[in-house]
Amino acid sequence: MENQKLNPDLILREKLALQRTVLANQTTLLAFIRTSMYFLVAALSIDNLLKIKYEFIIVYSFYVISFIILVLGFINYRVQKRKIEKSEIHIGNYKAEFDK
Repeated sequence: MENQKLNPDLILREKLALQRTVLANQTTLLAFIRTSMYFLVAALSIDNLLKIKYEFIIVYSFYVISFIILVLGFINYRVQKRKIEKSEIHIGNYKAEFDK
């Protein structure tokens, strides 16, 4: 096997790409939280502003949807975070080879 020097720009690009992925994952979590809050606010608004028959069904449906979206957001965040951490190992190997 031939000794090849790794390009430091390649390592930097890999690290920056990984950091962008981490930030995108956090942004996605915040979008899930925001959507969940919209459903929560909608439920509260319907509860306080409208007085219709079977209003409680709509209100509780929105509460349930809000909770489901919030839980799915956190599950998605954790799954993606584990995948990102696994991919970070490859960058560590590049760094070890580069430092030689």
